[in-house]
Amino acid sequence: MRENILLVGGGGHCKSVIDVIEAEDKYTIAGIIDKKELMGQKVLGYEVIGCDDDLEKLYETYKYAIVTVGQVKSNTLRVKLFHILKNIGYNLPIIKSPLAYISKHSQIDEGTVIMHQSLVNANTKIGKNCIINTKALIEHDSIIEDNCHISTGSIINGGVVVKENTFVGSSATTKEYIELSGFIKAGSVVQ
Repeated sequence: MRENILLVGGGGHCKSVIDVIEAEDKYTIAGIIDKKELMGQKVLGYEVIGCDDDLEKLYETYKYAIVTVGQVKSNTLRVKLFHILKNIGYNLPIIKSPLAYISKHSQIDEGTVIMHQSLVNANTKIGKNCIINTKALIEHDSIIEDNCHISTGSIINGGVVVKENTFVGSSATTKEYIELSGFIKAGSVVQ
């Protein structure tokens, strides 16, 4: 029997995560948590059933949740929601697209979402509450620390350490064995 899961955040990233959850076919989406004024609205057919203030009450019924707020300008809200969910007691699973390749020799921590056609190669470590977005490549021996967003089509080459809270923009490419932190612009080549 599939576990019910709450999606916390109903914007564009939520739509992409819904697609991955449906493809993975491991969880049943129970509903979406968003702003109070959006209650009753739907995102790809799933209803907004509560706001942040309802999370404790909803925990009586639902034990699984995932943060589905994206991260472009700042990850402050993603991090805050992750900690709220953890403090309440929710289980934050790893969501993995069946269309991604994830090496059995990699480690991925809770609350991380691996999107369609991502590649996660051998001896990589990916922390908590990360987004490894569509077609991102995480090469061997890389470490992605907590709360990072590796955007669409980015290439993290071998041995790179991506520090906590880093945003790597779409199609950015790194040199191997370097350290990244902060905000990396889309299309950057980081040496």
